[in-house]
Order: sequence, then structure tokens, then C-alpha cells
Amino acid sequence: MKKTIQICLTFLSTLLFVSCNQYHPSAAKEDYFKLSTDSVQTGGIKIIPITTPKGTFNVWTKSIGNNPKIKVLLLNGGPGATHEYFECFENFLPAEGIEFIYYDQLGCGNSDNPNDVAQWDLARYVEEVEQVRIALGLDETNFYLLGHSWGGILAMEYSLKYQKHMKGMIVSNMMSSCPEYGKYAEEVLAKQMDPKVLAEIEKIEAAKDFSNPRYMELLLPNFYEKHILRFPVKNWPDPVNRSFAKINQSLYVTMQGPSEFGISGKLEKWDRKADLKNITIPTLVIGAQYDTMDPKHMEAMAKLTPKGTYLYCDKGSHMAMYDDQKTYFKGLIDFLKK
Repeated sequence: MKKTIQICLTFLSTLLFVSCNQYHPSAAKEDYFKLSTDSVQTGGIKIIPITTPKGTFNVWTKSIGNNPKIKVLLLNGGPGATHEYFECFENFLPAEGIEFIYYDQLGCGNSDNPNDVAQWDLARYVEEVEQVRIALGLDETNFYLLGHSWGGILAMEYSLKYQKHMKGMIVSNMMSSCPEYGKYAEEVLAKQMDPKVLAEIEKIEAAKDFSNPRYMELLLPNFYEKHILRFPVKNWPDPVNRSFAKINQSLYVTMQGPSEFGISGKLEKWDRKADLKNITIPTLVIGAQYDTMDPKHMEAMAKLTPKGTYLYCDKGSHMAMYDDQKTYFKGLIDFLKK
């Protein structure tokens, strides 16, 4: 009799377990794709007014999915590129029920462009991100900030002021020191280039002839295809091409400078390496073997951050979300879901 009861209980437990497993994923899927409470559905797009010292401007955001516990706000690189090169995230994050939010910073893509170099300022962009966070209802229970390249600088700077509102941060393909990045570009990346090619590039840069078609003609096969995105340029994905074609050159040159070897703009002396110890939220640092950024520096960043972890993309470059997708997205998803 006892054995019969045990068998029945085991069967009922198994049935309940299977039933729960069958129910919850579909329920989660329903929640992920549920409509907003807005009277008119706009595909998750929300235009957010941003207050700046020069007036109010609108920035563009678009949410993909719904997840009350994981909301990832994406900060594009450049500076001055657009959200579009993040479109590959759509092939990976929705399947895991992870909500993410596209966002064109002021002067980028679908957002307003005030055409005012005074607005291209790191501290102002930090306050812009904070206004976006508030407008989207993100907080310490769900808010992850993913910054790629220049977006990584912005994410680090934002976290040092506002981490109390964050659940975690991802710094993708960005070092914590622009002077060290410049040194790496000069002492490592430049020396990997054919000396004749490098000499011609340096001659063009010395003459400040950056609009010379020969400059990009040299950089594309000798630098971009080796360190930015490791496919032949003719095979670069459409989201990358669209995003790069729309780069705000005023914003890019003001912040980064015109050269691809190091930084000479407003960010030239930016260095937060010594302050990483003050970032106490869980932080994932993503580096790549062939990146324009030193992967060893980025590994050290993860160790300097109290709750830091490091993801190394051994096949990737600066756009590792494309040329080492398997490693990049597995590591990112594991971090967000643990």
C-alpha cells in the first residue's frame, strides 16, 4: 500500500513539474511580446525630450520585448554612430526573454541633431542617459547598461555617478584609459601594419589631409578588416554599413579626433582606470583578440572592478558581436541571466 501511494505521489509530482514547465515558458513568451498600454502601438518607439544647457531636444528610443527583471539599454559607439549596428541582438536576446532598448544619443541617427559642438560633451551625455533612464522607468531592479566602444566610456562615466539606479553594466570593447589606448594603438597596432602602408598613412595624417580618398583606401584593408570587423568590407553586414554611413562627423571628430590611431579630441586625457574600484555593481567587460582595444587591459579592468567578470572573444575584433557572435552572445546572455 505504501509503495502504491509513493508511486502515485511520484507520478503526481512529475505531472506537476512537467505541467509547470509547459506553462511558464509560454506565459513568459506572452508577457515578452505583450502590447504596451499606449492607445496607439508604435512598435516600442518612445521619443524622449531631453533638457540641455542649450534647450530641449528629442532623442529616439525603441524597446524590444518586455521583461520586468532584465532591461538592457544600449549605448552605441562612434562617437556619433547609430543604434542600427546593434540589430544583430534581435537574433539572440528575444529568444532568451531579455528586453533591450535601442537608443540614439543626441546628434545620432533618429534623434535631434543640434549641430552644436558645445553639446558634444561627456558630462552632458551622462545627464542625458539619466533622463532617458527616468523616462523609461528603469531602476536598480532591472536596469542594465551596455556600452560599446565610445558607449563604454559613457557607461563607465554614468555608473560612477548613478550606479545606485543600476542592476549591472556591460563594457563592450572599450578600455578605461584613453592615454593607454593611444599607447596601444601606437606601440602595438601600428607596428602590425606593413611599414610602407603605415608611412603613407602617417604622411596623410601629418598633413591633416583626412578627406583624402587614399586615407580610407589604405585603412579599410590594412586596419578596418583586421581590427574593426574581420570580414572583407564588401561582406560587412547591412546594419553595420547603415550605422557607419550615418556617423555624425562633427561629433566624432570633436570627441575622438580625426585619426584612427588613438584619440586626440575631447576624450584624449579621459582615464577612469583608478576609479574602477568604485564601481560596485556586477560588471561584464568584453574584450577581443584582434580589437583596436587592448584585450589585456580589458581583462585587468574586470579584476579592478569589485564584481567584475571578463569575457574574451578569441576570434573577435572591435565588432565582436559580429565576428565572434557565438562567444559574445553566450557570454552576454549568461551574465544577464545569472
